Amino acid sequence: MDDLGLSLAQVTISKVTLDRVEDVVSLFDAYRQFYEQKPDLGGARAFLSERLTEEESIVLLAKDGDRAVGFAQLYPSFSSISMRRIWILNDLFVSPTGRGRGIGKALLKACEGLAVETGAKELILETMKTNLTAQHLYESTGWKRDEVFYRYYLPV
Repeated sequence: MDDLGLSLAQVTISKVTLDRVEDVVSLFDAYRQFYEQKPDLGGARAFLSERLTEEESIVLLAKDGDRAVGFAQLYPSFSSISMRRIWILNDLFVSPTGRGRGIGKALLKACEGLAVETGAKELILETMKTNLTAQHLYESTGWKRDEVFYRYYLPV
């Protein structure tokens, strides 16, 4: 599943391999900065390389020609109730120059394709309550807001 066969004009989406991790490092760092983290290209490179080396995530990269314009990172998990795989869409980011062109929607479609291909039960994600742009994108592509469960966390 190197090339997911999706394109918008010259935009292609493909799965990032360890030897191509550099293609996504700057976007990943920009994504972290969006969430008010300090720039850290070395840390971004190390984090992504470790996830890919350990096969702990799948990173999908949207490129416009040779320029990286967006990415999605998914983590595998499982549902004990259904006894099936689920995918956590943990990170989705489109560069400012790539926004408004359908790249976010194409990345979401590629994530859905991955879930189908792997026999997953569902994709899940969370976003900030104030990120209305992302909420609109998700809802416009068929994602449903959970009205049944609360999310809890324990800082350690």
